Amino acid sequence: QVQLVESGGGFVQAGGSLRLSCKASGRTFRNLVMGWFRQAPGKEREFVAGISWGGGTTMYADSVKGRFTISRDNAKNTVYLQMNSLKPEDTAVYSCAARPRIAVATTSSDYDYWGQGTQVTVSS
Repeated sequence: QVQLVESGGGFVQAGGSLRLSCKASGRTFRNLVMGWFRQAPGKEREFVAGISWGGGTTMYADSVKGRFTISRDNAKNTVYLQMNSLKPEDTAVYSCAARPRIAVATTSSDYDYWGQGTQVTVSS
């Protein structure tokens, strides 16, 4: 089992920045592929970013490329999502997810463990 706890969400004006954190426990973190997903009201959950075990491979949704950066600190069992140039359409509940596999995945069903999520609200 893996427990994931997100933090860092909040309210920010358009153009601002936030950094989300997700701390994992219960399983060797360095053997987990990590991902960030988001879900806006009335919309499907969507992939935001993913990172491989060692951080050498990252993937991003087209909508966040160049603005968001995913990273991880295996010594702290934590994955981060740095979000810059935020837009109102980035408003959503952001959740981190983990999968004990080798490849980074972009589909939510490919992840086995989920955090409860943290709200990000971007005002125009």
